[in-house]
Amino acid sequence: MTQWTLTLLQWIAVLPLSWVRALGAGLGWLLYWTVGSRRRVVQTNLRLCFPDWSEVQVRACSRSTFVYFAQAWLDRGWLWHGEESRLDKRLRIIGHTEELLGEMPTVIFAPHFVGLDAGWTAITRQLPRHFTTIYTNQANTVADAWILQGRKRFGNARLFGRIDGVKPIVAALKAGDPLYLLPDMNFGPEDSVFVPFYGVPAATVPSLSRFARLSRAKVVPVLARMTPQGYDIEILPAWVGFPTADATADTALMNQRLQAYIDTMPAQYYWVHKRFKDRPAGELPPY
Repeated sequence: MTQWTLTLLQWIAVLPLSWVRALGAGLGWLLYWTVGSRRRVVQTNLRLCFPDWSEVQVRACSRSTFVYFAQAWLDRGWLWHGEESRLDKRLRIIGHTEELLGEMPTVIFAPHFVGLDAGWTAITRQLPRHFTTIYTNQANTVADAWILQGRKRFGNARLFGRIDGVKPIVAALKAGDPLYLLPDMNFGPEDSVFVPFYGVPAATVPSLSRFARLSRAKVVPVLARMTPQGYDIEILPAWVGFPTADATADTALMNQRLQAYIDTMPAQYYWVHKRFKDRPAGELPPY
């Protein structure tokens, strides 16, 4: 990312949403046809997770995935630089808002849908709470500074680095600051367990269960869905009976429920990630 790219995104913030989405669609098609290595990752993920799909369905969903990915990336222009009145028109929180307003410690399960930054922006701007999340530094210094500034735009949000460890995160949870957690990626085998994701063993961090158990918190799913008008941020009811004493079983249940969420909008999930890169002993990665 360059300073010129950042200036372009700031300019995009003033455009009508339909123009931004049209630009994103064009960029998504361009990426689909030119970045063959990432296209193969998306299609491999889809073939593994939806074995009953035809090749026509796989290719159609992979094209849509690139379009949604590019549109969401450009949407960060208005999310992080647009007028607040514009954000309020484009970000709609629906569902069980009361789940994020009570006194009980709360871990938000925020899966990697393309609208994850829209979800974060919406709740930090519209809900009267201090929220926390975990941040991984970017190799590109311009992008790193831009993302940090964007995610700190509203609500006195606090971003913990992965090197900060567990203690300050749990302390913030117990103090009443909900944690916006995105645990559904492959973060390496060291701290992960292999549990099914669409029937395929996937290295998955059990952090959702562990943070909830350590802070005696409830788990509330928050799903960000891209719409022609912007984004719907749906707050679902807190999970009942979660967590348990078995972090592996909890993590398998998390993936199972995530599948149900993905099935409602499969093209908006983050299939560009090498979800099955790490394998159980004796298995080769599919990429």
